[in-house]
Amino acid sequence: MTTVVPTSEEDPVLSVVRFTAEMSWSDAGADIAEPQVNRLCVEAQECIIEGRWLDLASLMLTSADLIFSKASEKDLECIFTIICNLVKKPESLDQVHEMADLISTKIIQQPNDKPALRLKILFNLYNLLENPYSRFFVYLKSLNLAIHGKVTEHILPSVKKMDNFLKEWNLGVKDQRELFLAISNVLKENKGSTKDSFMFLTKYLETFSAEDAYTMNEAKEEAARAIIDFVRSPDMFKCDLLDMPAISQLEKDARYAPVYQLLKIFLTQRLDAYLDFEAANSALLKSYGLVHEDCISKMRLMSLVDLGLNGSSQIPYSIIKDALRIDDTEVESWVVKAITAKLLDCKIDQMNQVVIVSRCTERVFGLYQWQELRTKLTTWRGNIAGVISTIQTNKITEDSAQQMQGLAIR
Repeated sequence: MTTVVPTSEEDPVLSVVRFTAEMSWSDAGADIAEPQVNRLCVEAQECIIEGRWLDLASLMLTSADLIFSKASEKDLECIFTIICNLVKKPESLDQVHEMADLISTKIIQQPNDKPALRLKILFNLYNLLENPYSRFFVYLKSLNLAIHGKVTEHILPSVKKMDNFLKEWNLGVKDQRELFLAISNVLKENKGSTKDSFMFLTKYLETFSAEDAYTMNEAKEEAARAIIDFVRSPDMFKCDLLDMPAISQLEKDARYAPVYQLLKIFLTQRLDAYLDFEAANSALLKSYGLVHEDCISKMRLMSLVDLGLNGSSQIPYSIIKDALRIDDTEVESWVVKAITAKLLDCKIDQMNQVVIVSRCTERVFGLYQWQELRTKLTTWRGNIAGVISTIQTNKITEDSAQQMQGLAIR
């Protein structure tokens, strides 16, 4: 956080007002400029005396666009440090929030002009604020500035602290929704952040419930985007999208129903279903930028997982060949790909031409999977209880035998 240190007898605020006023009227000539500069300084002084901090901030921001175009970056940072420090003046949190809104809105008006500096100024403003909601408000502005100013790399470190921020801000559903979508959009612009972008997009979609039928309409485009992002990703093979109300609403939507069908194929069906879908919807896939060959590769791996989940623990090469529509010589290489992607734990029995599966990654993890896990845990607990009971019984028997042996010796 930047600290203002006075270096002259004049109030730093008045110095900034005078500096920016002179800059604004520099082309008008001394006869016109001097009265205007004096007028603005007098008005600023009156605001200070009367404690009208919001009016003072508004006065100082009047020439903000001109300041950004004429002043050096060093002067700009100093000017806005003094303007931002005004939020420490009012006692009313509502007035502080109004000032934070006024200052941050002005800063982001020209996102393509010195965006990194504007972002730095917003972070300075954020650190000066004490009210958690005002901090969230300014952070949201910084996300939008980062996107439109194409400086998203500067905001990535803060995203890693999001869990702590959420605890501090204590946001309602609507604000969470706006935040998650903005973060997803920021991450989408950064190479290597695809999974994190998808995670926050999923968080956004999770904020919609079945009771929000009217509100969910606004999520249709993002729901479709989440599906396409999942299908396009070469290293995402499971998700919980199908159970989300924001996603399931697409099933009967005139525009997005085919996109929902595509998701269902990737999560619950095999390659043959995808090939049938592609034959009827090739133009749709191209419109979303999906590459047919990439989709086939992913569906082969998904189909192999499905064989492991729904078949026996031993899968013959012939079944894999037919399901993946590959040659005999390709079976082992596709199994190795699935192992590398951590989709399968298995052994390849070349002699008997079978794949022995010990574990498969679930493609979806919904209610059924939770129930199945509960059943397995209950069985496991029962088995453990049985083992403990047997050990205790054997111990009692052994102790009794030792006691009897001791009596017999006496």
